[in-house]
Amino acid sequence: MMNYLNIIKNGITKENPTFVLMLGMCPTLATTTSAENGMSMGLATMFVLICSNLVISLIKNLTPDMIRIPVFIAVIATFVTVLQLLMQAYVPGIYETLGLFIPLIVVNCIILGRAESFASKNEPVASIFDGIGIGLGFTLGLTLLGSCRELLGTGKVFGYTVFPEDYGMLMFVLAPGAFITLGYLVAIINKFKK
Repeated sequence: MMNYLNIIKNGITKENPTFVLMLGMCPTLATTTSAENGMSMGLATMFVLICSNLVISLIKNLTPDMIRIPVFIAVIATFVTVLQLLMQAYVPGIYETLGLFIPLIVVNCIILGRAESFASKNEPVASIFDGIGIGLGFTLGLTLLGSCRELLGTGKVFGYTVFPEDYGMLMFVLAPGAFITLGYLVAIINKFKK
Protein backbone atom coordinates (compact mmCIF):
# COMPACT_ATOMS: atom_id res chain seq x y z
CA MET A 1 0.00 0.00 0.00
CA MET A 2 1.45 3.32 -1.06
CA ASN A 3 1.44 6.40 1.13
CA TYR A 4 -0.64 8.82 -0.94
CA LEU A 5 0.35 11.90 1.06
CA ASN A 6 4.02 11.19 0.29
CA ILE A 7 3.15 11.02 -3.41
CA ILE A 8 1.56 14.49 -3.20
CA LYS A 9 4.45 15.87 -1.12
CA ASN A 10 6.93 14.44 -3.62
CA GLY A 11 5.24 16.31 -6.49
CA ILE A 12 5.33 19.59 -4.59
CA THR A 13 8.90 19.39 -3.25
CA LYS A 14 11.29 16.69 -4.51
CA GLU A 15 9.93 16.48 -8.07
CA ASN A 16 8.50 19.98 -8.48
CA PRO A 17 8.25 20.42 -12.26
CA THR A 18 9.08 24.14 -12.20
CA PHE A 19 11.86 24.52 -9.66
CA VAL A 20 13.46 21.05 -9.47
CA LEU A 21 12.89 19.12 -12.70
CA MET A 22 12.76 22.27 -14.89
CA LEU A 23 10.06 20.74 -17.09
CA GLY A 24 7.34 22.60 -18.96
CA MET A 25 9.38 25.78 -19.27
CA CYS A 26 7.48 27.10 -22.31
CA PRO A 27 4.16 27.65 -20.48
CA THR A 28 6.05 28.52 -17.30
CA LEU A 29 7.85 31.45 -18.85
CA ALA A 30 5.15 32.54 -21.30
CA THR A 31 1.99 32.48 -19.18
CA THR A 32 3.25 33.81 -15.86
CA THR A 33 2.90 37.53 -16.59
CA SER A 34 0.48 37.64 -13.66
CA ALA A 35 -0.40 35.51 -10.64
CA GLU A 36 -3.87 34.78 -12.05
CA ASN A 37 -2.46 33.58 -15.37
CA GLY A 38 0.10 31.37 -13.65
CA MET A 39 -2.46 29.83 -11.34
CA SER A 40 -4.93 29.30 -14.20
CA MET A 41 -2.34 27.54 -16.35
CA GLY A 42 -1.25 25.40 -13.42
CA LEU A 43 -4.82 24.35 -12.61
CA ALA A 44 -5.53 23.59 -16.26
CA THR A 45 -2.43 21.39 -16.44
CA MET A 46 -3.35 19.72 -13.14
CA PHE A 47 -6.80 18.79 -14.51
CA VAL A 48 -5.23 17.12 -17.54
CA LEU A 49 -2.58 15.41 -15.39
CA ILE A 50 -5.10 13.88 -12.99
CA CYS A 51 -7.50 12.70 -15.70
CA SER A 52 -4.85 11.35 -18.08
CA ASN A 53 -2.94 9.61 -15.25
CA LEU A 54 -6.15 7.86 -14.18
CA VAL A 55 -7.07 6.66 -17.67
CA ILE A 56 -3.52 5.63 -18.58
CA SER A 57 -3.24 3.67 -15.34
CA LEU A 58 -6.53 1.92 -16.14
CA ILE A 59 -5.54 0.96 -19.70
CA LYS A 60 -1.85 0.20 -19.12
CA ASN A 61 -2.32 -3.58 -19.39
CA LEU A 62 -4.44 -3.25 -22.54
CA THR A 63 -1.95 -1.09 -24.45
CA PRO A 64 0.75 -2.87 -26.50
CA ASP A 65 4.26 -1.47 -26.03
CA MET A 66 4.58 -0.63 -29.74
CA ILE A 67 1.76 1.93 -29.61
CA ARG A 68 2.04 3.03 -25.99
CA ILE A 69 3.19 6.63 -26.62
CA PRO A 70 0.60 7.39 -29.36
CA VAL A 71 -2.13 6.03 -27.08
CA PHE A 72 -0.89 8.21 -24.22
CA ILE A 73 -0.92 11.27 -26.48
CA ALA A 74 -4.45 10.47 -27.68
CA VAL A 75 -5.65 10.20 -24.07
CA ILE A 76 -3.94 13.47 -23.14
CA ALA A 77 -5.31 15.23 -26.23
CA THR A 78 -8.83 14.10 -25.34
CA PHE A 79 -8.64 15.72 -21.91
CA VAL A 80 -7.05 18.86 -23.31
CA THR A 81 -9.97 19.15 -25.74
CA VAL A 82 -12.46 18.71 -22.87
CA LEU A 83 -10.56 21.37 -20.91
CA GLN A 84 -10.57 23.74 -23.88
CA LEU A 85 -14.32 23.42 -24.34
CA LEU A 86 -14.98 23.89 -20.61
CA MET A 87 -12.77 26.97 -20.45
CA GLN A 88 -14.36 28.49 -23.55
CA ALA A 89 -17.80 27.97 -22.02
CA TYR A 90 -17.20 28.97 -18.39
CA VAL A 91 -14.06 31.14 -18.19
CA PRO A 92 -13.69 32.75 -21.64
CA GLY A 93 -11.54 35.61 -20.32
CA ILE A 94 -8.89 33.27 -18.95
CA TYR A 95 -9.15 31.11 -22.06
CA GLU A 96 -8.48 34.17 -24.26
CA THR A 97 -5.54 35.23 -22.09
CA LEU A 98 -3.85 31.82 -22.09
CA GLY A 99 -4.72 31.32 -25.76
CA LEU A 100 -2.40 28.98 -27.62
CA PHE A 101 -0.88 27.54 -24.47
CA ILE A 102 -4.01 25.55 -23.60
CA PRO A 103 -3.82 23.30 -26.71
CA LEU A 104 -0.07 23.01 -26.18
CA ILE A 105 -0.72 21.15 -22.92
CA VAL A 106 -0.95 18.05 -25.16
CA VAL A 107 2.79 18.16 -25.78
CA ASN A 108 3.80 19.33 -22.31
CA CYS A 109 6.62 17.04 -21.24
CA ILE A 110 5.38 17.02 -17.63
CA ILE A 111 2.18 15.20 -18.58
CA LEU A 112 3.72 12.71 -20.98
CA GLY A 113 6.61 12.16 -18.56
CA ARG A 114 4.26 11.34 -15.67
CA ALA A 115 2.20 9.08 -17.90
CA GLU A 116 5.31 7.13 -18.87
CA SER A 117 7.16 7.14 -15.53
CA PHE A 118 4.29 6.80 -13.06
CA ALA A 119 0.78 6.16 -14.40
CA SER A 120 1.81 3.32 -16.70
CA LYS A 121 3.50 1.51 -13.80
CA ASN A 122 1.14 2.14 -10.86
CA GLU A 123 -2.44 1.58 -9.77
CA PRO A 124 -5.19 4.15 -10.57
CA VAL A 125 -5.53 5.72 -7.09
CA ALA A 126 -1.79 6.28 -6.77
CA SER A 127 -1.77 7.75 -10.29
CA ILE A 128 -4.51 10.21 -9.33
CA PHE A 129 -2.49 11.31 -6.30
CA ASP A 130 0.61 11.64 -8.47
CA GLY A 131 -1.38 13.92 -10.79
CA ILE A 132 -2.54 15.95 -7.81
CA GLY A 133 0.99 16.24 -6.40
CA ILE A 134 2.74 17.14 -9.63
CA GLY A 135 -0.17 19.40 -10.58
CA LEU A 136 -0.04 21.22 -7.25
CA GLY A 137 3.73 21.59 -7.56
CA PHE A 138 3.35 23.04 -11.05
CA THR A 139 0.48 25.31 -9.99
CA LEU A 140 2.38 26.59 -6.96
CA GLY A 141 5.46 27.18 -9.09
CA LEU A 142 3.58 29.10 -11.78
CA THR A 143 1.58 31.10 -9.22
CA LEU A 144 4.72 32.08 -7.32
CA LEU A 145 6.54 33.04 -10.50
CA GLY A 146 3.51 34.97 -11.78
CA SER A 147 3.07 36.73 -8.42
CA CYS A 148 6.70 37.84 -8.35
CA ARG A 149 6.61 39.05 -11.95
CA GLU A 150 3.30 40.88 -11.49
CA LEU A 151 4.48 42.50 -8.25
CA LEU A 152 7.84 43.62 -9.62
CA GLY A 153 6.36 44.70 -12.96
CA THR A 154 3.11 46.41 -11.99
CA GLY A 155 3.07 46.69 -8.20
CA LYS A 156 0.06 44.37 -7.97
CA VAL A 157 -0.62 40.75 -6.99
CA PHE A 158 -3.85 39.10 -8.16
CA GLY A 159 -4.95 42.58 -9.20
CA TYR A 160 -4.55 44.07 -5.70
CA THR A 161 -2.26 47.09 -5.55
CA VAL A 162 0.75 46.65 -3.26
CA PHE A 163 2.62 49.75 -4.41
CA PRO A 164 2.00 52.35 -7.16
CA GLU A 165 2.49 51.10 -10.70
CA ASP A 166 4.92 53.97 -11.34
CA TYR A 167 7.49 52.09 -9.23
CA GLY A 168 7.10 48.82 -11.17
CA MET A 169 9.68 47.63 -13.68
CA LEU A 170 8.07 46.74 -17.00
CA MET A 171 10.92 44.34 -17.78
CA PHE A 172 9.53 41.81 -15.29
CA VAL A 173 6.24 41.51 -17.19
CA LEU A 174 8.14 40.99 -20.46
CA ALA A 175 10.02 37.84 -21.56
CA PRO A 176 13.43 38.72 -20.05
CA GLY A 177 11.76 39.19 -16.67
CA ALA A 178 10.51 35.61 -16.78
CA PHE A 179 14.05 34.24 -17.09
CA ILE A 180 15.47 36.56 -14.45
CA THR A 181 12.69 35.88 -11.94
CA LEU A 182 12.80 32.12 -12.49
CA GLY A 183 16.58 32.13 -12.06
CA TYR A 184 16.37 34.00 -8.76
CA LEU A 185 13.54 31.82 -7.45
CA VAL A 186 15.45 28.62 -8.29
CA ALA A 187 18.56 30.03 -6.58
CA ILE A 188 16.58 30.99 -3.46
CA ILE A 189 14.88 27.59 -3.29
CA ASN A 190 18.20 25.77 -3.75
CA LYS A 191 19.74 27.93 -0.99
CA PHE A 192 16.96 26.95 1.43
CA LYS A 193 17.28 23.27 0.52
CA LYS A 194 20.91 23.26 1.61
